[in-house]
Amino acid sequence: MTEPSTFKLAVADSGVATLTLDRPDILNALSFETYRELRDAAGALAQDASVKAVVLTGSGRGFCSGGNVQEIIGALVHSDVPQLLAFARLTSDTVLALRQLGKPIIAAVNGIAVGAGAALALAADLRIATPDAGIGFVFPRVGLSAADMGVTWLLPRVVGLGRAAELLYTGDVIDATTAERWGLYNWVVPSDRLIDDAIAFAERIAAGPTFAHGVTKQMLDRSAALDLPSALHAEAYAQQACMRTADFREAYQAFVDARPPRFTGK
Repeated sequence: MTEPSTFKLAVADSGVATLTLDRPDILNALSFETYRELRDAAGALAQDASVKAVVLTGSGRGFCSGGNVQEIIGALVHSDVPQLLAFARLTSDTVLALRQLGKPIIAAVNGIAVGAGAALALAADLRIATPDAGIGFVFPRVGLSAADMGVTWLLPRVVGLGRAAELLYTGDVIDATTAERWGLYNWVVPSDRLIDDAIAFAERIAAGPTFAHGVTKQMLDRSAALDLPSALHAEAYAQQACMRTADFREAYQAFVDARPPRFTGK
């Protein structure tokens, strides 16, 4: 992967990759290039065996203010149908790459997350936020449907259909306390603890069985389209694959030896 220009990427020895959107002067607003780089980074992280979990955050005082008005919205106003569709597919591919990463993603929401920024936070597996981290799917404010970047699929599964409809029809930005109460944020922490808490949680996950975590992530998404018998059938196949891993054997041996397991992701 070439060095990204719109965010910073660091991988710690613990196996936690931290991806930091890095345009703080414009609240980390997204450009066409950001979407491409995020999509490509997700694909590269999926293939990097040293990475066990990912923290996604923003630099400065905001997580992400959505698509840059001049760089994206201004350009789209003058685009033709093929160009509009290509952009919509690019944003969709970015979310799909994050969901198919196969490793848990923790969004550390360090301030406002709106529009595409809210969609990126939603594409993570869980969200930790600061008290000032308002979040809103503001697409109606710019004359667009909220059917964007997987939001109409993901959001009802997180907050329920009624709450999702409320957020997506109004475009309201809700505060962090409300987002936590609705289940959109897993928890809210003081600003000075956000990154440390997010990384600590990511390290806890990274110490677990990476292959099995990837199966869990895949099944969480896949099961949404299955009835119960089909989901049980798919889970049986998924679990037998996990039972053939070195991590499964290590967990047993650790139990026998009365010690913590040392998972390798194999």
